[in-house]
Amino acid sequence: MRDYEYEAPASLEEAVALLAEHPVAARPLAGGTDLIDHIRAQRLEPDLVVDIKKIPDLNVLELGDDGLRLGAAVPCYRIYGDAAIANSFAALADSCRIIGGIQIQSRASVGGNLCNSGPAADSIPSLIALGARVVIAGPGGRREVAVEDFCTAPRCNVLEAGELVVEILLPARPAVGGSHYRRFIPRNEMDIAVVGVAAAVELDESGENFVSARVALGAVAPTPLFVESAGAALAGQPVGDEAIAAAATAAREAATPINDMRGTIEFRKHLSGVLTERVVREAVARARGEETGYCIGR
Repeated sequence: MRDYEYEAPASLEEAVALLAEHPVAARPLAGGTDLIDHIRAQRLEPDLVVDIKKIPDLNVLELGDDGLRLGAAVPCYRIYGDAAIANSFAALADSCRIIGGIQIQSRASVGGNLCNSGPAADSIPSLIALGARVVIAGPGGRREVAVEDFCTAPRCNVLEAGELVVEILLPARPAVGGSHYRRFIPRNEMDIAVVGVAAAVELDESGENFVSARVALGAVAPTPLFVESAGAALAGQPVGDEAIAAAATAAREAATPINDMRGTIEFRKHLSGVLTERVVREAVARARGEETGYCIGR
């Protein structure tokens, strides 16, 4: 690992100033579970690492009437460890429970997972399904971007020189709503999704009809994918096999995976449909308050 300078600013303003002063050579560190590995492997060679973990603005975790404010440096365990948050934003809690092991979850943040911008990232499909927006700060002030527009290519995103993610805003969930994230991995020793699917649904008061839905896929395109057509196939339809099958078909058609060591194009497209069906059904069950016996990893 090459030598680099280390700074731990106490305020957002200090952090932005440091990053702006070194626009190419500086990297922000939240949990560091990805960044340190990249530096060790010489995939990244920063001259300055800016530790943002102590900045209050980036550690906000607030659930209110308007939704959830999730600071970019909040570690995963705090999200699934809060019963109210885990219940309202279940898909995000699902993701946080499977990002690495317990030790990783005590450091890794959803903000860091987002900024790493991997196509197979576990948290990003959930954020997309839940309609999240990203708050970005930089030398020019603050701006917001929808999560589905944040990633631009594998490990690339919309952040400009000197900018960092401050927080992620998730709108309040509907009264009769549920969400779920599930992935398929080739074996327990390889903790990277072959396909990941998140869905968030809103049902009417009877629980028998879809009002709206959002579906997102991971590991089947250069960036995590918002499948608007899958949600459209569910919206306004009775909850049943026909509508859910139509959403699964839309997911399969939207997927543009590659062949690699984790799976073939054909297999990944098939999985996109299978997992979409299962995830939507689980989201519906959660919206209705039903117990399905679902366990992580099954």
